[in-house]
Amino acid sequence: QVQLVESGGGSVQAGGSLRLSCAASGNTYRPYCMGWFRQAPGREREGVAYITSYTTRSYASSVKGRFTISQDNAKNTLYLEMNSLKPEDTAMYYCAAAIQGVYHCSLSTSVFAYWGQGTQVPVSS
Repeated sequence: QVQLVESGGGSVQAGGSLRLSCAASGNTYRPYCMGWFRQAPGREREGVAYITSYTTRSYASSVKGRFTISQDNAKNTLYLEMNSLKPEDTAMYYCAAAIQGVYHCSLSTSVFAYWGQGTQVPVSS
């Protein structure tokens, strides 16, 4: 079991920045894939970014160049640095971890088995 707890969300104006954190605990293994997803009201959950244990990163086209995913293995924490935020970035943001043995990462929710409770990011225009 992996417990994930997000923090760092909050209201921000368009053009602003936020850094989300995701603290992992309870894991007896280091997940190969860690990711950030978001879900806006009335829409499906979508992948934002993922990072592998070898620090390979991938981003959704809508956030590429504005968001950066990183991880601190010593702190067992995942981050999402969000810059130049837009109103369309408004959503609940979730971090996620793949189960042990998964070595093919993607921005699909099906890759990830463990989810945090989410942190809200409203972006005003």
